[in-house]
Amino acid sequence: MLSNIYKLYIIKTAKWFMLIMPIVVLFYQENGLSMKHVFLLQGIYSVAIVALEIPSGYFADVLGRKKTMVIGSILGFIGFLIYCFSFNFWGFLVAEIILGIGQSFISGSDSALLYDSLKANNRENDYAKYEGLTISIGNFAEAAAGIVGGLLATISLRTPYIAQTVIAFIAIPAALTLIEPFKDSKNRKAGFKDILKIVRYALGDNKTLRWNIIISSVIGSSTLTMAWFVQPYFKAIDLPLTMYGILWTLLNLSVGLTAIKAFKLDQKFGQNRLTTMIIVAIGICFIATGIFQAYWAISILFIFYLVRGIATPVLKDYINRNCESDVRATVLSVRNFVIRIIFSITGPLLGWLTDKYSLGTAIILAGMFTLITGLLSLILFIRTTKTQ
Repeated sequence: MLSNIYKLYIIKTAKWFMLIMPIVVLFYQENGLSMKHVFLLQGIYSVAIVALEIPSGYFADVLGRKKTMVIGSILGFIGFLIYCFSFNFWGFLVAEIILGIGQSFISGSDSALLYDSLKANNRENDYAKYEGLTISIGNFAEAAAGIVGGLLATISLRTPYIAQTVIAFIAIPAALTLIEPFKDSKNRKAGFKDILKIVRYALGDNKTLRWNIIISSVIGSSTLTMAWFVQPYFKAIDLPLTMYGILWTLLNLSVGLTAIKAFKLDQKFGQNRLTTMIIVAIGICFIATGIFQAYWAISILFIFYLVRGIATPVLKDYINRNCESDVRATVLSVRNFVIRIIFSITGPLLGWLTDKYSLGTAIILAGMFTLITGLLSLILFIRTTKTQ
């Protein structure tokens, strides 16, 4: 059962070793797409993920995490294969929809399978450690892929896509050899009503789980927001274009470094104190980045990304501790769904604030939103645990 951990490392690497990222916009433009088409494709990709986020997690709980991971891996391979033979918007559109569906099938299923594999060996307390290591591997892979993808692009802008297809294929045999962990199965009548029942359980009936999901979602959407602010921030401080890729790689490496040791901080400080530290640190980093726009303030971004590496594995662990194994993948998918819903609301608003007022104003308000909603959710969580 523990061999699943190493297979998940392979799948994570195949998922995050994105050779196409350094040249994706250039590739689109070479094939006649405008920036309007670029953003439209990414919007459709996000819709495909959101639409199937919870159903795919439910599918993993009912029919098995292994089957879901296999389907997601195969769809990921097919999506990039279509890219290799496409030369216009419509071909890319089909590829993005397939990639979005494939991503939704893996999202939630991987963490649920990891937790239950450890639980089968009475090692569920080690989840944060292994989730952190998995995240670390993903970020290291993303950092290395940026360099390799740039080198492959010197051959042609389509070469990284061909190589990406090979990388995506590696996930398929890894998924096929996964061992389905035992879960506390219950006689369920599969269907849409059962999905709604689990969502109600996650966000309503189980109050402890509800606030853990909301806190994790607030932090998750905040880290996603900062990722989209990084490049405009570099532009605002007149950073040379040659430094963009280097700093992006280093920021991703910093996430990987702290993710490895996140579980030790959880053991040292405990849930309430560590969660408070994460919320306050992320909120302050947002506000400080908005106020100070200078080369030296890039160090604040590194602090933000170091905290991000701590937040993801421990906050996922808190969710896993408070849900049953037969609904775990669905619950984790609910978390991912809430993250994207929050971002879909706050993202366009922050973009409008950037255009209407300034980048600094938008970043500061993003920090205030994180502090207020995060700390309020934490207070309600603490009150809930005290009354139980």
